[in-house]
Amino acid sequence: MFRSIVTAPTRAITVLSVTQILGWGALYYPPALAAPLIAAETGWSFTLAMFGFSIGLGVSGLASPFACGMVDRRGGNLVMSVGALVGACGLIAIALAGNPIVYLLAWVLIGIAMASTLYDASFSTLTYLFGTAARRPITIVTFAGGLAGTVAWPATHGLIEVVGWRGAYLVFAAILALVVAPLHAFALPREKIVAPATPHAPSAAPPAKFLAPRGLPFVLIAAGFSVHAFVMSGIAAHLLGMLQRGGIDAGSAVMVGALIGPAQVVSRFADFATRGRAHPLWIARMGMALMAAAFVLLLLGGISFEHAALFAIVYGTANGIMTIARGALTLLLFGPVGYGQVLGRIARPAQILQATAPFVLAFVIDWSSDAAVLAISAVATLVAMSCFWMLKRPA
Repeated sequence: MFRSIVTAPTRAITVLSVTQILGWGALYYPPALAAPLIAAETGWSFTLAMFGFSIGLGVSGLASPFACGMVDRRGGNLVMSVGALVGACGLIAIALAGNPIVYLLAWVLIGIAMASTLYDASFSTLTYLFGTAARRPITIVTFAGGLAGTVAWPATHGLIEVVGWRGAYLVFAAILALVVAPLHAFALPREKIVAPATPHAPSAAPPAKFLAPRGLPFVLIAAGFSVHAFVMSGIAAHLLGMLQRGGIDAGSAVMVGALIGPAQVVSRFADFATRGRAHPLWIARMGMALMAAAFVLLLLGGISFEHAALFAIVYGTANGIMTIARGALTLLLFGPVGYGQVLGRIARPAQILQATAPFVLAFVIDWSSDAAVLAISAVATLVAMSCFWMLKRPA
């Protein structure tokens, strides 16, 4: 058993599963709980506190093609380990920030870390290692990533209660520097993994025909995932606050948020159990339809613990399968050659649009209502769904 764990294929999946939980938990999820406290302690506006998160996401989008292209050429060891160290520096800078300029510059570092350590870099690393067989490893790694919010929000809430928001950021910085970076540098396989031939393999199938990553198909896939990224970012930043303003106490709101992770994992397990037989294009369409239904449910039913819990389960299910679709659909349509560069190009508009969500929706909350945020999110998911409906399979 130990030998199977340390072999390169299993080790690659295990390392990235662990580091995705820790990376998302340290870099992406804390602002939902920390931003209001940062604003209250420093006297800055809540919009400014969230603007830092938006800067991080925007920088991540700009840096993603470069980071994923580096993974294409050299593998993930150097890129992902350096990214974790840069992220640790950014988190330390947030904890020590005494003025808005330092605070916003810290988010630039965190944006670089996001681009080089989270899903896009992870998917690119798996494709570098496994080639066209990367879909199943990608799905397994997303199991772990789906639990990041379930772990991160309660952990952040507990750390803030004990050591404050600054102490929580310092703890997360230590995790990135002392756990995540060494795992990427020393435990992640360096050589490409070639699947052994089976003794009774059928005759070779004709080579798959892939689309060129340009034109209308590329625009549609980039637009669909960009709008989904906007919605996902807005919910990660504002869901807990909206639930509390709707009358749910902080502990119960964190409990509701924690339901999203298991729902994501269950939906991803369905794809794993069926051995990826469902076409990623249909997965994307179904995911956005489910997400639209979740927002309509909360918008029409009103905020209560029961409605919020059901929303979290449906939303988490939808978001879980969308993560699989992003990695698998890109691989299926455009192929493994240059995969990281293509995924980075898709991620650039997605993460730039994602960057605007916390700031834009904070403005909507200030000037309108939480219901307006839910309505905007519902319409956005329908727009994304229409992009995937217009996208056609290659012949």
